Formats: sequence, C-alpha cells, structure tokens
Amino acid sequence: MAKKHHKAEKASADAANTGVGSKLTQFKEFLEESKVEIRKVTWPSRKETTATSIAVLVLVFVMSLFLGIVDLGLTRIVEFILS
Repeated sequence: MAKKHHKAEKASADAANTGVGSKLTQFKEFLEESKVEIRKVTWPSRKETTATSIAVLVLVFVMSLFLGIVDLGLTRIVEFILS
C-alpha cells in the first residue's frame, strides 16, 4: 500500500509542477547545477588545444587524400568494366 500512496503523492506533485513558475524554477536550478559542474572541468591549456587541433587537421588531410585516391581508383575500375 505504501507504493500506491507514494505514486499518488508523486502524481499530485507532478500536477502541481506544471505551471510556468515551476518551469522557471526548474530552469534556474538547472543553470545553477550546470555552473557547478562547469567549475569541475579541467580545461586544456592553449598548447594542448593547438596540438590536438593540428593533429585533427593532419588526420583530416590524410584521410581525404586516401579516400580521394580510393574513389578515383574505383571510378576507373567501374569505367573499365562498363566500357
């Protein structure tokens, strides 16, 4: 019976929390909790950010070359088969 009573309380609490004021309160709580979590983040240094950005750009360049060459090769193979 305790479970039924608890569910009824929760349903009535949910019904009471549907107003605009409660939504604003929930949003304010969300922003405050987000602020706390952002303070816990260990942000990378400028040097680390630059190094990882360069690594990503190099990888993108290498992969684009590889995929371009594979595409060109497959195009030639299909043209050879169809002609």
